[in-house]
Amino acid sequence: MPTHSSPTPVGRRLTWPWFLVVVVVYLAILQGLGALIGVDRSGGDSQFPTTESVIRNGVIPIGLSVLFGAAVVTWLGWWGSVLNYRVPVRCWVRFVPVSMLVVAVLAVNYPNLADQPLSLVLALIVMTMFVGIGEELMFRGIGVQVFKRAGLSEGKVALWSSVVFGVVHVSNAFGEGAQAIFQAVIVSTSGYFFYLCLRVGGTILLPMLVHGLWDFSLVSNSVGPDPKASPGMILPIALQVVLIILVIVKRRTIEPATLDRAAYRAVER
Repeated sequence: MPTHSSPTPVGRRLTWPWFLVVVVVYLAILQGLGALIGVDRSGGDSQFPTTESVIRNGVIPIGLSVLFGAAVVTWLGWWGSVLNYRVPVRCWVRFVPVSMLVVAVLAVNYPNLADQPLSLVLALIVMTMFVGIGEELMFRGIGVQVFKRAGLSEGKVALWSSVVFGVVHVSNAFGEGAQAIFQAVIVSTSGYFFYLCLRVGGTILLPMLVHGLWDFSLVSNSVGPDPKASPGMILPIALQVVLIILVIVKRRTIEPATLDRAAYRAVER
């Protein structure tokens, strides 16, 4: 899709190099605070063995990153553009958020969660909710707006916001080793799917919901002192492959046949 022209966007200007600086600060909050107050998990296989580990390693640093993202959006004056992104897509794209929501619900490791204290499960819900809100606010909110306001086409907006989203997850290499590189590639594709959720819903609330529930289903397999993976874990993996193939095959039919230019102008208001 070609680059489009639109009225001057509302709010302050943030160039992509400064956006990368914002992302670095965001990462410093997550990784730095997590390292400072987090519980050492190197002695076991569980990602979050106790309620305390969920709160100190997840809820607090991720919650503060949400506040940071909200502060940046407020300073920029972008809340209207970030909350509502009304750019049309074809009907088949609705399959992306619907399938992700269904698979996320089915893939939750309910038996493992049933064995955990209620406080741990509630803390996990809060943590993954913060993940969905914080990461979507930073990348499908601020990131998408940065690249869109730079005049890029929707295809390039989706690409670069997803690439930055994936590269950020390389920071997990500090705790997970070389496998974080592979994770970053997979996360980039997930970022593209979350972008499509934004397009389908017309509001960032939909990708926040999908992202939070998706992460909850994945993390539900690695909580508690002795976590046992559920066979349902195969579902998110299978869907990821299906969605990658689907988007590659139908990538040229994401945009409507007749582009509604007024919808693009509405995004900037």
